[in-house]
Amino acid sequence: MEIREIRLSNVGRFTDLEVAFAPTEKHASKVTVFVGNNGAGKTTILKALATSLSWLVARIRSDSGSGSPIEEGALHNGSNVSSIAVEAQASGNYFDWSLAKSRRGRNTKVTSALADASILANLYRDTLTLDSNASVPLIAYYPVERSVLEIPLKINTRHNFGQLDGYDNSLNRGVDFRRFFEWFREREDSENETGISTSALAEIQNIIGSSDSTLWKFLLDSHASSRDRQLAAVRSAIGAFMPGFTNLRVQRRPKLHMAIDKSGSTLDVAQLSQGEKSIMALVGDIARRLAMMNPSMENPLHGDGVVLIDEIDLHLHPKWQRRLINQLTETFPNCQFILTTHSPLVISDTKDVLCYVLDDGELEERNGLYGLDANQVLLSVMDTDVRNSEVQARLDRLLELLQDKKLKEAKALFDALCADLPPGHIELAKAALLIRKLELRSA
Repeated sequence: MEIREIRLSNVGRFTDLEVAFAPTEKHASKVTVFVGNNGAGKTTILKALATSLSWLVARIRSDSGSGSPIEEGALHNGSNVSSIAVEAQASGNYFDWSLAKSRRGRNTKVTSALADASILANLYRDTLTLDSNASVPLIAYYPVERSVLEIPLKINTRHNFGQLDGYDNSLNRGVDFRRFFEWFREREDSENETGISTSALAEIQNIIGSSDSTLWKFLLDSHASSRDRQLAAVRSAIGAFMPGFTNLRVQRRPKLHMAIDKSGSTLDVAQLSQGEKSIMALVGDIARRLAMMNPSMENPLHGDGVVLIDEIDLHLHPKWQRRLINQLTETFPNCQFILTTHSPLVISDTKDVLCYVLDDGELEERNGLYGLDANQVLLSVMDTDVRNSEVQARLDRLLELLQDKKLKEAKALFDALCADLPPGHIELAKAALLIRKLELRSA
């Protein structure tokens, strides 16, 4: 399943907006990225999509299910009516549905048109009726508030983790690490009942090492044969995004905690940095839901769906930002991703990404970003200077003086800049060469 387009009427700051999503004829990838200043409307588009998709999710789970309404506060200033319409594609067919909202106390005649959402939901319900292990699409929204501040390990309430429970809080809560831990612990307990546990294998390795090759091969084979497919998918996804991190597991001694190996050392997950916890929770949650929704698939990470992520670069080092989209598309190849970002590194490192720039309620498609350096993206796409504007003005003035061969004034400005800027500044190094050339010509 994929979302082809969305149409917003009097929603947020948009009076009339139509957006198409990748893949398109010009963009082969399944990734659409929105950039723009704070308040430009990026989150409004994602929230509108989540609101509309909530009705499809609700009707997959129950034939009379109801999704989320358009919030009163989302109506455009002064408007009495707003609407969100989407077009989805699934199994070669197109489905359109729309939500409408009237301001309180207004006499308007608008209604939502949700027939196609019900038809599409019934297709999935019919498929599940014929085959209880058939796949259903992942539909999830990860808002900017998804930050993982703590990792609760105490289980207060037991939950069921059936196939459609993969939709629990998928569009209104972001990363639910409590539910993730409960699910992971339940799956691992089941896994351990059928073979050697991951934590036990690690303890055995610490005791005997791998010197006894026959025994070690037997232990590894026993462990591999009993591995839970869904847990393996989650561990695989986290390893793809976090090089050097392996063997996520629950340890019960000396206290109950989640552990992971980082470059050969075992750490409590709570010890990880905010960026590490954030990406682990996000990727782990996507992988967990895909594993639940594709129970019979050999590799559940190849399930399809629609994933919305606000500020995908949140808390991440630039090195991790640069490879994010490649990792998303390689790890979850059949998912459609609709993202927002403030990072120039996210949008310039992958081919065929559909990028939109939002500015004051206006939308502009930007192409040809692959391979641009961060400074070029900042200037041409994000309308942001690459350095402090005062310093840039002084550097520009220095260049003008040198071009006009005003050597004395240029040297005075050069000396002043050298006093203010750190040694080895590239622009000053270039200016020093030009000054030397002028001095030689004068001599």
